[in-house]
Amino acid sequence: MSSDILTVEEVAEYLKLAKKTVYKMAVEGTIPAFRVGKFWRFKKTEIEEWIKNNRKAKAE
Repeated sequence: MSSDILTVEEVAEYLKLAKKTVYKMAVEGTIPAFRVGKFWRFKKTEIEEWIKNNRKAKAE
């Protein structure tokens, strides 16, 4: 079953980053994330939009 909600591990793999980096970005608010109890979760559509928006910002 494919889910629109990703874990830290899945985001790290998707973005080719270390889990520690993803945690840091989530805490700092530089990547769209939300907490469920003590766990960070990410909406895949928001991550994809964040990638698209950051790509545009770099091109300008």
